This record gives sequence, C-alpha cells and structure tokens, in this order.
Amino acid sequence: MAAPPPIKLKQSSPKSAAHTLTSTTSSSSAQDARLLVRETLRISANLASSPPDSAPHPPSSYSSLLHSSDNLGLLQDDFVNSSLRFICCEEIDGRRWNYLAEKDASGSFKKGSIRARLSYTPQAPPIEELMSFVRSYVLPEGFPDSVTPSYVPYMTWRALKHFFGGAMGVFTTQTLLSSVGVSRRATPGAVAINWILKDGAGRVGKMLFARQGKKFDYDLKQLRFAGDLLMEVGAAVELATSAVPHLFLPLACAANVAKNVAAVTSTSTRTPIYKAFAKGENIGDVTAKGECVGNIADLLGTGLSIMISKRNPSLVTTFALLSCGYVLSSYQEVKSVVLHTLNRARFTVAVDSFLKTGRVPSLQEGNMNENIFSFPWLKDGPIVLGPSFRDAFQDPDAYLSIEPLFEKERYIVTYNSSKGKIYALLKDQAKSDDILKAAFHQAHMLLHFIQESNKSHLSARKQSEHGYLDIVSPTTDLEAHVVESCKMVSASYGIFKSKAAEQGWKMSESLLNPGRARVHASDKLA
Repeated sequence: MAAPPPIKLKQSSPKSAAHTLTSTTSSSSAQDARLLVRETLRISANLASSPPDSAPHPPSSYSSLLHSSDNLGLLQDDFVNSSLRFICCEEIDGRRWNYLAEKDASGSFKKGSIRARLSYTPQAPPIEELMSFVRSYVLPEGFPDSVTPSYVPYMTWRALKHFFGGAMGVFTTQTLLSSVGVSRRATPGAVAINWILKDGAGRVGKMLFARQGKKFDYDLKQLRFAGDLLMEVGAAVELATSAVPHLFLPLACAANVAKNVAAVTSTSTRTPIYKAFAKGENIGDVTAKGECVGNIADLLGTGLSIMISKRNPSLVTTFALLSCGYVLSSYQEVKSVVLHTLNRARFTVAVDSFLKTGRVPSLQEGNMNENIFSFPWLKDGPIVLGPSFRDAFQDPDAYLSIEPLFEKERYIVTYNSSKGKIYALLKDQAKSDDILKAAFHQAHMLLHFIQESNKSHLSARKQSEHGYLDIVSPTTDLEAHVVESCKMVSASYGIFKSKAAEQGWKMSESLLNPGRARVHASDKLA
C-alpha cells in the first residue's frame, strides 16, 4: 500500500509573525486606553456637575473604592485625567461625607475648591427619629457614659414627684382663688392685696430659712426630704382655706411660707446632687436636662389634673392620693442619690459596718442605709462632737482621770451618765484628721464597747425625760472602756481610713458638723 503524499503547510516567516503580534497588541492597548479615558471623563463629568451641597448617589465603582482598605491610592488612580482629587472622608452623626478638591493646570490645588459630597445617610425609621429628638431634650450628651448609674433611678422618681406636684398645684390654686373671693365676685383691689400679702410672707420665710447655711451641704438628703414634706404641709393648709375662707389671709400666708422654705431647700440642694451624677465637666448639661424632665412631668401632671378637676372630685380623697404619691416619690428620689462624702449619717453606717464585719460598705450600700429621717434641727443624739467643757464634765475627778489617756491626742472622749451621751471635746490644736479620729473614737468605738458591756446586764431602754438610750449602768467601769477603746482606735483607725478610700469615700470633718468649742491648755484643772 502506497504512503499518502505529504501535506505542505505555508509557514510565515518569523518577521511576519512578530509584525502580526505587535499589531494585535497595539490594537488591544489602544482600545483599553480609550475605555479608561471614557470612564474617567464620565466620572469627572458627574462630579463636576454636582453642586457642593447636593447628595447624589455615588457610582458603584466609586462606592466600592471608598470602602476598600487602600481607598486613597485607588481613588487617585480613578481620577486620572480629572481635575478633582479625593482629600478625606468624615462621619458626622452617622452621615459620611467625602471631601474633594480641584487642581489647576500646574497640578496645584485651587484655593477654595474643596467640595463636600454626602456618600452615605442612615435611613432611620420615624419612631427612632422621634426618640432621638426626645433624648436630645431629656438626656445629657454622651448618655449613659456621661453620668453615674444612679442618674436613671433618680430622674425616674424625680419625674414622678413633679407629676404629682403638678397635679396637686391645680387643686390648690383652684381652692385659693375660690377662697380669696374670685368666684364670689369680690372687689378686685381686696383680692390683689390679699394675694400680694400672701406672696410677701412667703418671701420673708424664704430669706429667714437661708441662714441654715452649711446644713444644705452635709445633710442635703435629709433637708431635701424635709422640704418636700413641708411642701405637702403647705398644700394641705392651702386646701384648708376652702373650709374657712374668712381665714384666707393667715392660712395662705402660712402655706406660702412653708412652700417657699421648701423651694429654698430644693434649690440649695439641687447643685450638689447633680454634681454627684456628672462625670467630668458636664454639670451644666446634667442640670439643664434634669430640670427639663421635671418641667415635662409637671406639665403632664397639670394637664391630667385639669381633666380630673372638671368632674369635681373630693378634695380630701384627691389630696390623700396625690400627697402619698408625692411623698413616696420624694423619699425614693433622695434614697437613690449616691454621694461620695461621709456626713454624720453615712459615717455612722460606715463605722458600724466596720466594727461588726471588718469591712467598709460600698458607696451604694452606704447611701442606701443612710437614715433620711435624722433631721439636722432635731436634738443631738447620744453622740456630741465638739461640745463645751461644762456639757461634757460635771465632775472634776472624771476629767482628771481621763485626761492623761488622751495626752498625745488632740481630743478627749468621755461619757456623761446623767445625760446619757458620749462627748468628744476638741483641743485647740485639733486638725481635720483629729476631728475625724475623734468622731471615729467617740462615734462608735466607745459606744460599741459600752453597748456590748450592757448587753449582759440589761436591755436598752429609753429615758423618759430625754428620750435617749440608757447606755451605761451606774456600775460600768468607764475608765476601763476608755483605755480599751484607745488601744483599738490606735490599731484600727488607719485601717478604716484605708478601706474607706478603697470604696471611694471622701472624708471631710466639716461634713460631720462639729461644734465650735475648743479646749485650751489653760482649761485644765489644777
């Protein structure tokens, strides 16, 4: 079988092949270049035609480049042959802005050529926009990081208190107007005079109560609650004018004095309380938002009370319900305040806990256990800090036997069995730490030892004439208790201070409200 004839192929020369490949490559490169220029011109035209404040949706390629990790370099490449250049991006309240600038022929940026373009706007539901609007009026900026955790419960109870107070105001005002004679067509001049006298008496009471001074600082919780109680007393007296309208002037004056004194108390204690909530230098913002919350709640209570008053409800029943809500809200309001300072009430809680458990309570625990009903104008309890010498000692021998035990101290602690009180006399060299140490020693170390001693002899009973606990029996060896307490104070006072500082407590002798009497060397008995 004969072999098939060979097939002849036409082969091009190497030079011809190279020429063909070069021609193809050149054609492809020219086409790619035209596409790149066309895309660049399109993007440039879109950018140049948009005004600075417009917010069109950016091209998909531009958006993808913006969110890439190396967006700066890619954006520069994307604006080849374009006069606009990307500068930076900025986010404001969830909106993202891109800043572009225009270059001139020399490659330098033109002055005033920066343009802002909105590239992203969050689409929040209407309810979220409404809530954001409300929060801007009732919450401090940066909430919750800008305030302490106790801010929310305090403002909740404060809003409730103002709600009940606003509702009460409608009924008291209605009663006063009725009693003064407006509804009975009394002479306008007589009505005006009675009303002016009522307001004038309130202002006088406000000025007189301002002399309380430092008590607004160290017993502010107690005074705040007492002021709210006084506010309810004033409201009750105003409602009483409806029963005896002929006594309108004296009753209205008394009620207005009470309510103005309560207003002074509220105003004076407001700043220290708001200061305890603020973190940093935002006390003004916290105060403004707190007052706004109170005003909103007051308006809501007023509106509800107006609707209720149209049905002519019983004043006694209405007052009882609103007053109970007001007082309860006020009590919870002051209890929710967490202060870092140790006044007498919180100092008592801290030392008692330290003596019983060996630990100092936390800020939250110490404030929650503080006695709100220990009003500063009441008589001193069984412990008196800084009394006069004649109040502490009636027997010279008692002083001479105890004085050597405190020779190295700047105070003297003793017990007066006839008065049932423990006294801490301060020497003239006593400093801040000496007063705190005296309060620690007197306040509760000596009291603790005496009470423990008496537990085995008799139960605590109240003295009929003084109303204080009969702490020490006549046979109690007072000097032995003092010697033992001095040893314990020397060993434990430093530990107490250290643990109190660890919990965040700040101690100041002025908040303990010591008396002004100081014992000098010349006061010693010969």
